[in-house]
Amino acid sequence: MRTYSTTPFGRRPLSFAMVAAQAKTREFVEKPDATEAVVHKWRLFRALTEAKGPLGVTDRALSVLHALLSFHQETALTLAEAEAGDGQGDSPALGIVVFPSNRELSIRAHGMAPATLRRHLVSLVEAGLIIRRDSPNGKRFARRGQGGEIESAFGFDLTPLIARAAEIENLAEEVRAENRAIALLRERITLMRRDIVKMIETGMGEGVRFAPLSIDGQEIGDWEGLYGRHHALSARYSRSLGRTGLEALAGELAAFAAEIQKLLEIHVKQQKRSANESQTERHIQNQITNIPDLEPSLREGRAEPPGSMPKKPEAERAGASTTEAPGPGLGERQASSTRTYPLGMVLQACPDIVDYGKGAEISCWRDLIDAAAVVRSALGVSPDAWKQALDVLGEHDASIVIAAILQRGEE
Repeated sequence: MRTYSTTPFGRRPLSFAMVAAQAKTREFVEKPDATEAVVHKWRLFRALTEAKGPLGVTDRALSVLHALLSFHQETALTLAEAEAGDGQGDSPALGIVVFPSNRELSIRAHGMAPATLRRHLVSLVEAGLIIRRDSPNGKRFARRGQGGEIESAFGFDLTPLIARAAEIENLAEEVRAENRAIALLRERITLMRRDIVKMIETGMGEGVRFAPLSIDGQEIGDWEGLYGRHHALSARYSRSLGRTGLEALAGELAAFAAEIQKLLEIHVKQQKRSANESQTERHIQNQITNIPDLEPSLREGRAEPPGSMPKKPEAERAGASTTEAPGPGLGERQASSTRTYPLGMVLQACPDIVDYGKGAEISCWRDLIDAAAVVRSALGVSPDAWKQALDVLGEHDASIVIAAILQRGEE
């Protein structure tokens, strides 16, 4: 039977990892089809680079392994015919043994220091990627026969790379799949964070109101609270977060984004329903309602040509002036709120303002004033400008102006 050198030279101890690696390699070599296994050494090295985490090797150790592979002249790693089966003889099994000196190995490892080189060689042996075949005196060399063929060699055996090639490829594929999953999770988290911020900004800008929400036992009733919740979730995101943590964070962000989107969708549906109701109501009103019937002042006021308005008796005018006199404490705005146009005429000329009324309906001047207050913010009228308009024009005329601006904008 062929003999295998299983122990290191000198004071280096024999570890169980070495015994396990040697036993696994021996089992592979003794298979009948072992010589049929052909491994491309650089493709395998790329897989090793990707699977270095599960294998427990560092990038510096891989640099040393790269240098060892460069000493094997063939690109393919394969066993010779004499290595398979239960060959006879008492010489050490050849395997795929490279025997560079420490000096040459250090040069091909980009000038690595000798102590560092020895440390990384030990880590490769402990990882089961190479086997140390030490000679009786610890030197690395090969003994050739009369025909020039290598009969025995002492150095570093690369046969474990062939024996574990399938395992290494599977580990590399698992690492690639894990990296893809993590990349997709990070992409998903980034998109959800962007969506949440945009939806919160929209809700705050449009002044959307909603009932208080209970999220993780916390009551949130405004958009500032929702933004704080988003900030708390985003603070957990980091580059060192693993796949499990990313999946948990992605699930919480998805649920949070769904809640915010639901709030906006409810608001949009309410606006659409109000608009449909107002359009139906306005259509019926235009067909069966006579505007002068809603505002009798049409027959008495601006409905007649200028100059033809009949004069009212002194008593009636005195009563009207008594009625229209501003009450104490109402100020200048109330005094200037003279109704220059009837409500029916305003609604007939500017029907779009009805959509913004309470319940999509305007039945009195107060409804028109409230609707104008809502529309002016959408039109970009500042609160100061609106206050000045109320002081100068009065509530009724200022509301008419807002309705006219809205109508012209729609056209």
